[in-house]
Amino acid sequence: MLNPVMKRRDFLATLPALPPALTASASAAPPASEIGGDFKLWYRKPAQKWVDGLPIGNGRLGAMVLGGVPEERIFLNEDTLWTGFPGPGGNDPNGPKYLADVRRLILQDKNYAAGETAAKKLQGPFTVSYEALGELHLKFDAAGPVTDYRLELDLDSALCNTSYRIENTIFRREALASYRDQVIALRLTAQALPGAAEPGAKLNFTVGLTSLLKSTAAAEGDTRLRMTAKAPARMDPDYLNSKNPVVYDDAAGHGMRCEALVDVKAEDGTVHADGAVLRVENATAVTLLVAAATGFRGFDKLPDLSADAIHARCVQTLDAAAKLSWPEIHKRHVHDYLPMFRRVSLRLGAGTDASGRSTDERVAEYASEPDPALAALYFHFGRYLLLSSSRPGTQPANLQGLWGDLLRPPWSSNYTTNINVEMNYWLAETCNLADCHEPLFQLTEELSRNGATTARVLYNLPGWVAHHNTDLWRLSNPVGAKSGDPRWANWPMCAPWLCEHLWEHYAFSGDLEFLRRRAWPLMKGAAEFLLGWLVEDGAGHLTTCPSISPENGFYLPDGTVVTVDAGCTMDLALIRELFGNCISATKLLGIEADFAQRLEAALKRLPPFRIGTQGQLLEYSQEFREPEPGHRHMSHLYTVYPSPLFTWNKTPEWMEAARKSLEIRLVNGGGYTGWSAAWVVNLRARLRDGDKAGLAVARLLKQSTRLNLLDTHPMGQGGFVFQIDGNFGGPAGIAEMLLQSHDGEITLLPALPSAWSEGSFSGLRARGGLTVSVDWVNGRATAAQLSAKRTADFTLRPPRAHKIAALRQGAESLAVHRNANGTVTVRLEAGTVTRVEFA
Repeated sequence: MLNPVMKRRDFLATLPALPPALTASASAAPPASEIGGDFKLWYRKPAQKWVDGLPIGNGRLGAMVLGGVPEERIFLNEDTLWTGFPGPGGNDPNGPKYLADVRRLILQDKNYAAGETAAKKLQGPFTVSYEALGELHLKFDAAGPVTDYRLELDLDSALCNTSYRIENTIFRREALASYRDQVIALRLTAQALPGAAEPGAKLNFTVGLTSLLKSTAAAEGDTRLRMTAKAPARMDPDYLNSKNPVVYDDAAGHGMRCEALVDVKAEDGTVHADGAVLRVENATAVTLLVAAATGFRGFDKLPDLSADAIHARCVQTLDAAAKLSWPEIHKRHVHDYLPMFRRVSLRLGAGTDASGRSTDERVAEYASEPDPALAALYFHFGRYLLLSSSRPGTQPANLQGLWGDLLRPPWSSNYTTNINVEMNYWLAETCNLADCHEPLFQLTEELSRNGATTARVLYNLPGWVAHHNTDLWRLSNPVGAKSGDPRWANWPMCAPWLCEHLWEHYAFSGDLEFLRRRAWPLMKGAAEFLLGWLVEDGAGHLTTCPSISPENGFYLPDGTVVTVDAGCTMDLALIRELFGNCISATKLLGIEADFAQRLEAALKRLPPFRIGTQGQLLEYSQEFREPEPGHRHMSHLYTVYPSPLFTWNKTPEWMEAARKSLEIRLVNGGGYTGWSAAWVVNLRARLRDGDKAGLAVARLLKQSTRLNLLDTHPMGQGGFVFQIDGNFGGPAGIAEMLLQSHDGEITLLPALPSAWSEGSFSGLRARGGLTVSVDWVNGRATAAQLSAKRTADFTLRPPRAHKIAALRQGAESLAVHRNANGTVTVRLEAGTVTRVEFA
């Protein structure tokens, strides 16, 4: 079970000592030759911009490597480096009166425009911003033209490698982000070509540190370089046209202090201070280690650690790592990372050799030359990014994961909770990275504490609530400063969506202790708020008001565009799902039957979902005309994914209505952002339309993916910014195309595209504690294997046009119950491995 009490500040102390041999989990990881696949992103030239670099990370520390010659720029990040500090919160005590005004205007007067204006009074301050720590500069002495250049990111070992030749010398740089030793580590070597008549060149370069924050850098002795900085106390979001958007404050705790400390160790050469840089001369190899820390002490405490205290943390980390040789650092890093990455394998296509084409060439050619193996590489890249940006004890992945280079990043690089941060974790359970889910659970627990204050003060309600944005300090009020557009500011349904992740972790693991100790208190608190939030609609139903379908709007008869309604479909879906999961939890845990009865009574009074004149699932309480029928958000389709409210087995008529809604969105230009395109992949998979799901993957790769496979989001005037959510949502969708388990059965290859006629996967997880592997050729499954972690009854649905002939454990054939719909039900014991044979 995930540790329910582990705090970030002491998680390093909990790491066990690494044994000299491989750990048990590492020895259990299959070799790369057996898992198959394409695991390397590689390029023939350096990246010119930060957004085109290659990311490395250990969950807490991140770096973007550009691979430059003669200057290497490595951008550094630390996951607790945010602006601001915890404050009193933006909860207006007049909120209950404002809420009553909004409800009267919307529900009784039907004055939507006035209700929208009134909703702004509920708003409080904006979130703070995630900050870039700085840049590590390596400036090499000029030495001639560069040939044989290669920049590479090896996902299988989480190593970024740069190599090139100058005359008779091969220069190599390796970079990694060690979770075990909590440093960014680089190894630089210079080696003469084999058989060269002349000795090779040496490493001669300077090492410097800079930052966009107010900072100073200075050498500490001859082998260490220290940069100290402080983040602003206040920073307005990048989309606000503020006269004074960045404010520094020298007061203790008003702005985050931070530090980066570099250690440089040369072999066969020297290192010495040269002003504010270090200079390396005549070395054949150099090991460079970067430690970093901030003054963060917890979401509810001022970050008032002194610069000396932060420095002591960096020194302690760096001293420990500097005692290790490069082979030891490398080995400890790989032994930590590799077993987790190799839990899952995926091979798509007939094994076409793509080794001769660089990744940017493959991405550019994808439109004219479909490359299933590139889709598999993209899948693995998403898993790599989650492992690199979200580990136990760290902050969750934000809008840019862990990586950033700007003082005022897009949308503050915060946690946007009306889709984006949730999408970041869609792959965690299915793709066997449940431990990476832990930081989101920690955020939910912390957010619920501030959210309880917001519920009580702003709404005079029990339980806890949060809205569409949060940050390091777990802000829970509606943002907007009483002037924000309610389409994004006033959405109050974050809590049930985050609770869906808690329930999913239980559903996949069957961990009743996790459900009891961590999930249930948070789920109950969110449900208590919603019970109080529901209001009589005047027609015998309980509804929500104000209700916003995230970031979308509708026309009034006079042509006015508004956004605030009552009982939007997404609200009703989230409530139905949370209440249903809470009722199930009370039965599983044998607790609070009275509370479950209250939930059941409320469920019966919710408004029904609605179908429009085109047969589509309606997004709002009625069929309003839409200003953006191709809007990027598809919030009413939450009912299909990630929720299992609508399924082909139980609600086929609603699945058809949802399919129609999706088609209307797409024909009008929907799915045009990276994360929106990724959502389409998941929806197509749940609709079990394999070829359209495959086309959605292709669209995601062609339209919303940079040449380094990072996800993009349109940002005005034809420009794009990096936003990581699509990098997680896309791989989740690919997994959903291959395995589904949300409808009370395990479905094999439910949405396999004809373009992926051959392939295999292993290690994907199904709900109930099952790990699944499948091989297929010419679109037909040839083998499948089930590994049970729990003893339970499982219902298996074979791929379309298949029949399950037998289930075997070794030579023994298991007794199964064959159901009328083509599925089979079988009891599997914990620890067993079962082979599925198809007719």
